[in-house]
Amino acid sequence: MTGRPYAVPVPVGYRIGPWEVRAPMASGAFATVYEGVRRAPGAEPPRQVALKFLPTGTRTPRQLHHLRDLADREVQLLRRLRSPRLIRMYDTLTVDDPDRPELDGATVLVLERAEGALDAVLARTPRPEAGPALLAQVCEGLHQLHHAGWVHGDLKPANVLLMADGSVRLADFNMAAEMEGTHAYTPAFSTPDYTPPELLWPEIDERGTRTRPSADVWAFGVLAHVVLTGAFPLPGGTSEARCDAATRYARGGEELRLSPGLPDAWREIISDCLARTHEERADRTAGTASLLRRVEQVAKTFPAPRLPRLRPYHRRRTAQVSALVAVALAAVTASTLYATREGDEPTYGYYRCPVDSVCFFSEPNGVGAMCSWKSDDADWLSGADTCLWTRDRPVRSIFNNASDGSTGLGAVAYFRGRDFTPVGEDVTRKNARNRTGCTSQRNQGNLAGTYAPLSHKWIARC
Repeated sequence: MTGRPYAVPVPVGYRIGPWEVRAPMASGAFATVYEGVRRAPGAEPPRQVALKFLPTGTRTPRQLHHLRDLADREVQLLRRLRSPRLIRMYDTLTVDDPDRPELDGATVLVLERAEGALDAVLARTPRPEAGPALLAQVCEGLHQLHHAGWVHGDLKPANVLLMADGSVRLADFNMAAEMEGTHAYTPAFSTPDYTPPELLWPEIDERGTRTRPSADVWAFGVLAHVVLTGAFPLPGGTSEARCDAATRYARGGEELRLSPGLPDAWREIISDCLARTHEERADRTAGTASLLRRVEQVAKTFPAPRLPRLRPYHRRRTAQVSALVAVALAAVTASTLYATREGDEPTYGYYRCPVDSVCFFSEPNGVGAMCSWKSDDADWLSGADTCLWTRDRPVRSIFNNASDGSTGLGAVAYFRGRDFTPVGEDVTRKNARNRTGCTSQRNQGNLAGTYAPLSHKWIARC
């Protein structure tokens, strides 16, 4: 980012809440993301995060209204959705610093920290070998959004993040919109190369631009073509020229000529994603659930093996981040598409955990065998939803899906043994060595995987 202006310049060492701002990670038109390090005691969230600064406290009244709308969209989505393929938000903060009017009032999102974005990978390595598996994860993220009733609105390589373990997260939801019947309303801003023809010159009313999930499907088709061929699917040396070509194509004046380098297995999928109209696109892809199944099949990513983890991140900036992302992307060939099938409808990771339950899984990120409980249970090896797999496999992840007031107690502690009485005083649980962990309400995470907890108990707080 050397030499590039920042949307929100923040000095290194600046403190916001318990966080200290470190080096910038990325900057767009409306926000800048910095590394953040915790400088106050506390176990949650992790010590290193990403701090996204949105300038919602300055500018003109009209700019303020617009910027606050963008921030509110992202905050609402991330507060309400918790999915394995969406970047996780830990907290929101507001800068209170009258001595720095350029920062005063800014909204700060405390986010899960990624190692880099797909656009940087593609700039260095067009047509990456792991492209098909990566695209399967992107499609999974879109399906999670659409299944929850949201449209992303700005899918592009810069908004596809790579984590340290090689998995993918969708991010940057300030253009996202919740569906209202058949449509959603999004701000009149988008990235032209990833915008479907019907939205290049849309009608805009006081609520914004009417959009539908098929807009994300078009963006996915463009993204897939770029990842698999290193080129855009419509001709033109500039974004403006490509938009003109997209308009001619939508009006029937030009045919879709996909790159000869596009693998045959992907040609029909991308052609369907890039159908001329919303109606054709919706009919040919039949929604992202159907699209995901097709993408999984050609990417050969279902069922998925576990992914090797990377070595810890160190602080040499550009070169090491690029190297880590390259290793992560290569690792994606093993695929981290965490999905299971129930009938014909896919469910994903922690999505399988029933509301007001605590769920334990045999693999990281809510994958593999699962057992769920709404109360303490003396024997995990009996009952309708057993943990028989714990006899020969350790527990590797957990999701505390308790909602407010469901149990009267928010956190869940888990223990090595199961020789206790679930009602009344439990002497064994007073032994600190018997307690192996604790997860707060609505939190999820991976466990060490060296043993199998065989009991748990709801408690007030971790």
